[in-house]
Amino acid sequence: MEIKKQAKKMRDALQQFIYKVIDPLVHGMIKIGITPNMVTTIGFLGNLAGACILIYAGAHPDETPYRLIAWAGGVILVSSLFDMMDGQVARIGKMASTFGAMYDSVLDRYSELVTLGGICFCLIGHGYLAGAVITFAALIGSLMVSYVRARAEGLGLECKIGFMQRPERVVLTSVALLVCGITATCARGLSFDAMLILIIPMAFIAVFANITALARIEYSRRQLIK
Repeated sequence: MEIKKQAKKMRDALQQFIYKVIDPLVHGMIKIGITPNMVTTIGFLGNLAGACILIYAGAHPDETPYRLIAWAGGVILVSSLFDMMDGQVARIGKMASTFGAMYDSVLDRYSELVTLGGICFCLIGHGYLAGAVITFAALIGSLMVSYVRARAEGLGLECKIGFMQRPERVVLTSVALLVCGITATCARGLSFDAMLILIIPMAFIAVFANITALARIEYSRRQLIK
């Protein structure tokens, strides 16, 4: 329990630090008339662009994919900031709406699915079938974490428990892509396969996202039978 409290404290502190960094940009967006839904759309398009880079890398198996993997990671990492900015634009600009909340949630799911789908395609294209299966398991877990929460909230429960939530998954995925691509591109004579730098975090997400989904199911069961 103490570890969970410390992890939550660190996560909240990091979130507040990021908000301080992006708030000037948020105020600038509000001044020029950019709406929260526009920010959400930009973030999704960025994630889609990152996925397209990964698909291109997978579609050209004769070429070394690592430079493209690094670019995809950078694009997805920057795009993930828009996931935070849309909420800030809505709050600071007093533009929050029920549809905006739904639109944000839907595009968040699309963003994550296209990103992990792009990684799967890239890994298959370069002969990493086991890695693609692991990433597919991560995709399933990521989807189910959000779905179980949505179903629970539809039944009147608040269900936000678990370790591997969307912010953790997005950061881990984008950083894994970046580090994998940069390490393989810049380092020489590696004693291991650089693609493991991507596959191992995918395995981490696959395990803990599905554990989080199952934990939310059990938590909801306990609340509903009281």
